Amino acid sequence: MGTTCDRGNLSPINIYPGTYSDANGVEPIHIRNDGEKPKVTIRGVEFAGRDFDSLEPVDNTPPENLNLFRLHFGALASCKFAFEMGISVVLNNRECAGVLQVTLTLGDPKPNGALDKEVLVLQLGWEGQSVCSSGKSGWFEDELLEIQGALPQGAFIKSCINCLYSDYSPIGHGLFGTMMCFRNIKEQYLAVRTKDDFFEVQDHHDRMVQETFLCSDFTRRVPGTGYRG
Repeated sequence: MGTTCDRGNLSPINIYPGTYSDANGVEPIHIRNDGEKPKVTIRGVEFAGRDFDSLEPVDNTPPENLNLFRLHFGALASCKFAFEMGISVVLNNRECAGVLQVTLTLGDPKPNGALDKEVLVLQLGWEGQSVCSSGKSGWFEDELLEIQGALPQGAFIKSCINCLYSDYSPIGHGLFGTMMCFRNIKEQYLAVRTKDDFFEVQDHHDRMVQETFLCSDFTRRVPGTGYRG
């Protein structure tokens, strides 16, 4: 089911089983997510970051332990992650357990400092059915909303991506986990109609949340609400 995460009382660490692969082979992994910072141990080395494309070796990692990895600005590159996480799906007012399969490919560094590719593909499965995203956007936001748009009538993903009180900064956001939660100022947030309105409330958000998380204040989003509409 979707992960429950309440203010001041984060849920226990969630485990996402999967694999990590690069030029040196394929390794089984278990990503640990506390709702704020994913962590994973690969070949005996622990990596952590705010996002799946910014996983860096933890402090005091001996440099010789990194010989089997390729890093770009300190984060893993030239590799592929494939893992799955539990997520809630509502079907005509009935909640059921879904599985979100995540495939993230991080390419090779280019001379200009960017990666030559970063491809994210999501596949949502529930009760013998599945919907796969196109992998064109590079963001959890767009890939999840693409899946949402392909779900049967009356079905929706029950997590922060579809919550009435979540939004993104107008100046941009990361691949994953940079949604702002406004459950602490619901009325003010719901009154937002323009970007200027949003700038008035954005610094008063409750916390940053991940698209796949879920809390007891979840209310399904109404189209046209807030900055992201």
